[in-house]
Amino acid sequence: MNRNRKRQGVTIDAATCRDLDRALRLEWLETNGRGGFTSGTVAGANTRRYHALLLIARRPPLERFVLVNHLEEWIDLDGHPVPLSTNLYPGAVHPTGYTSCTGFSPDPWPTWTYQCGSISIQREILCVHGRDLVVVRWSLLAGAQQSAVLRIRPMLSGRDYHHTHHENPALSTTVSEGNGWVSWQPYLSVPAVRVFYEGAYRHNPDWFRRVQFPVEREQGLDYEEDWWSPGEFEFTITPERPRTLILTIEQTDSLDPASLLRQERERRAALMNQASRFAPLTFRLWRASDAFIVKRGNGHAVLAGYPWFTDWGRDTFISLAGLCLVTGRHDQARQIIESYATHVLEGLIPNRFPDAGETPEYNSIDASLWFLHAVARYLAYTGDESHVRTVAWPAIKQILDGYRRGTRYQIRMERDGLITGGMPGAQLTWMDAKVGDWVVTPRHGKPVEIQALWMRALDVGKRLAEQFGEPAFAARCRRERELAVNSFRHKFWYEAGGYLYDVIDGPDGPDASIRPNQLYVLALCPDVIPNEQAKRILNVVTDHLLTPVGLRTLSPADPRYRPRYAGGVVERDGAYHQGTVWPFLLGPFVTAWLNVFGRSAKSKAKARSFLKGLEAHLHAACIGQVSEIFDGDPPHEPRGCPSQAWSVAEPLRVLIEELGRRR
Repeated sequence: MNRNRKRQGVTIDAATCRDLDRALRLEWLETNGRGGFTSGTVAGANTRRYHALLLIARRPPLERFVLVNHLEEWIDLDGHPVPLSTNLYPGAVHPTGYTSCTGFSPDPWPTWTYQCGSISIQREILCVHGRDLVVVRWSLLAGAQQSAVLRIRPMLSGRDYHHTHHENPALSTTVSEGNGWVSWQPYLSVPAVRVFYEGAYRHNPDWFRRVQFPVEREQGLDYEEDWWSPGEFEFTITPERPRTLILTIEQTDSLDPASLLRQERERRAALMNQASRFAPLTFRLWRASDAFIVKRGNGHAVLAGYPWFTDWGRDTFISLAGLCLVTGRHDQARQIIESYATHVLEGLIPNRFPDAGETPEYNSIDASLWFLHAVARYLAYTGDESHVRTVAWPAIKQILDGYRRGTRYQIRMERDGLITGGMPGAQLTWMDAKVGDWVVTPRHGKPVEIQALWMRALDVGKRLAEQFGEPAFAARCRRERELAVNSFRHKFWYEAGGYLYDVIDGPDGPDASIRPNQLYVLALCPDVIPNEQAKRILNVVTDHLLTPVGLRTLSPADPRYRPRYAGGVVERDGAYHQGTVWPFLLGPFVTAWLNVFGRSAKSKAKARSFLKGLEAHLHAACIGQVSEIFDGDPPHEPRGCPSQAWSVAEPLRVLIEELGRRR
């Protein structure tokens, strides 16, 4: 336990907590393994529409709703109210609880300390894994010589988590009460909120209007919201007796706070013990990885990121090795593979399961190929030939045959053995930004990383067919890979630049943009490119794209380069893959580096140095998590989704698989 405590080591000091601008930029996240979560800022104020206390997934992990947005908290010291909470209104901050905050830690869950006169108070917030249930606990710390009266006013909305809520006459102010619990249901279309408490409750409905979300304002989105507050809780805290609120949608008449806290503490301690043998960066990424594995039906899924992403096929299978295989979550990996294997349609797996509705979206050229790669990695880690043969192998053959004969969006294998795809208005690769009818990076034709994935897929098909006694299928895969490799070598090398074309055979001819996609050839198919050419590629990528926190998506020397990811929707999407830095690309970069320069101690030390920038970042945005993207230019401010699955998974994969013990 001491070793785990030493590895945690993340605390935010009083000076930072009391610096409002800085504390509003530091976020925290608690997840429940069902798609629900609670999140906010170290300052206590909500700065996004997605910040909430009780946010649940009605159809896990989808259909997410905000039920309880916030708690307003006041401590009453001899008749003098002192705030613990903070809120933002037009031109005003009220209350100002951040001014009393003396520290914040995310371990084992978000915990604040406040100094209110002579009293030191601790507040804790946690999600209980596997349940739509949030616990908030207040304690007087050792040394307190008096009791304190705490008043709590919950703020509710009852809305889709993508939207904002405004005062309206349709909201119901009715209340149900029982022994130690109270329940409200502002709208019949969403679940009722049940709160278990230790103290007194006074029903006194009121509206709190024009709450401000500055992050939404920066992005040109609706940034005001009205909250409905049903009433006020009041209870007395003593040094011997903490007080707890439990917020849930579960239909039960009793809950034991001590038992809930103990069970969750034990679960997290077990998770940290698994990772305790690793260095601090690996340890923290391992812990962060737990947030993204969620329930879907009777199995599991990967959420691409918090707070707004759902489960995406591409993200899932890029992330699978880092989230599930190197961490030993092999059962979850098998369930995820099985889930997607049942959804193959015309040779494609779903690119996205939408928040509403049942129909998956099939609009990706690469997600299906990442599925094949992930299945092969799963088999290598587990030796689970039985499940791969019965569940994944039929899906793999459907995918390979679908690409051979052609499928949606003109995705097909051409006579040269390479994969082409694309049509007007479609964005098929991971560089998928689109605003209205404007596809920012269409990449129609033959994108370089798609060829790497296709050559890898044919190799997987050959090996599995040999293993499963299908020699004709294996021979076909072998012939097609040889054709693809020869065509690739002939067509993709750009001698004048010393690197690979990003796209060939597109409507505008070969695209010599310096982008990171070529790394996947070196990472997935190290036999394809001669070593001297591979070294030249890495030199170009290092000079133009590598930053301390990831790789740029376009060279700064390119006139289309966008140094900042900022502004409204059009400006941000226009920069998304035109220079913006993506940390998940450190995964293929490190693998490519080691494939090319070898795995000596010196080479591994150099590769490890590429990840150092993430160590500081873990304390700088969503604490303990890795952001989706960063600005292309220094100081590389974090942007986009503050907690992203593949941003955690790919660095974690290479830290364990490439730079640690190999399996």
